[in-house]
Formats: sequence, structure tokens, C-alpha cells
Amino acid sequence: MSTYSNLTDLQLIDLLKKDDSNAFSEIYSRYAALLVGFASSKLFDFEDSRDIIHDVFVKLWQERKDLKVDRDLKAYLFKLTRYRIVDKIRKNITREEYAAMVNSLAVDYGITIEQEIAAKEITHIIETSLNKLSPRVKEVYLLSREENLSITEIADKLQISEQTVKNQLSTALKHLRASLAGATAVAFMFWLS
Repeated sequence: MSTYSNLTDLQLIDLLKKDDSNAFSEIYSRYAALLVGFASSKLFDFEDSRDIIHDVFVKLWQERKDLKVDRDLKAYLFKLTRYRIVDKIRKNITREEYAAMVNSLAVDYGITIEQEIAAKEITHIIETSLNKLSPRVKEVYLLSREENLSITEIADKLQISEQTVKNQLSTALKHLRASLAGATAVAFMFWLS
């Protein structure tokens, strides 16, 4: 029998579906470095890139029995990686916006009682704003932000298209940003007083 390095990607996938860990190792050795390089070029953070590729290969192993790759394994892995990169960037943007608001409350003087009230007000506005979303949009947002599921995972879990997930996340984020814009004004009024 030929060694695993001589097998085609499709042969490796067939073996992977049969729980062959050597086939998985060969796939990893063929593509992990390429994927890390690709992710690093988009994220500019090697550790984040390695984490993303780790997640991609964990997903590959977990879903090995149901893989629907019939032509190009490399393209499939790059597609999974792209989704993870987009999700990571989207989550970082949201976290950075929240962190910037909190940091703006604590500039130079430490946090005063008024600033704590403003921070609680912001938290309340976020919760209230989330409750104003339709149940499905709120569910998609919470799956993305609290359970850290990717767009693909949310689409699979809710049995809706990935585009629908993207649209609903976009709706939720626009709604939250609009709500937070008012909250930021309130927070700065406390900070300036």
C-alpha cells in the first residue's frame, strides 16, 4: 500500500471519513502552514492565525463523516479559514468599540460614581436594544457574540442560509451601534461634568 503522502486529497478524505487519523495528519501537514500564512496575512497576528487554523482542523475532524468535498480540499479549507477570519475581525471590531467606550469613561481620573452610572446605563441600553430586535435577529446575534459560533455554524444550527445570517448580524450591529451612539453621548456628559 502506498504511503499517505502519495495519496490524493480525495483519497485522504475518503480515509478521513472512515476515522483514519493518519489521513487527517497528512491533510494537516499538507495545508496547515499554508493556511496559517494566509490567515496571518489578513489578521497580522500570528497567534490569532494559529488559533483559527486549529479551529478549522478541529471542525474538519469533528465533521469528517459529513464532509461534502468532492473536488478541491484546498479550496474547501481556505473557504473555512476565510469564514473564521471574517468572524474574528467582526468580533474584534465589536469588542474594540465596547472597550473604547469603557476606556473613555476611565481616562486619567479613574472611575467616578457618575461614570459607573454611565457605564451601567450603556449596559442597560445594550440589553434594551437587544430586546427590541426580532427574536430571530437577537438569536443570531447571541449565537455569534456569546457562543462565538461562525456564520456557517449559525446557518447550520438554525437551518437558514449563510447570507440570511450575515444580513441578520448586520441588522443587529446597526441597531446596537445606533443605540450606543446615544449612550456614548450620555456617558460623555457624565464624564465632562
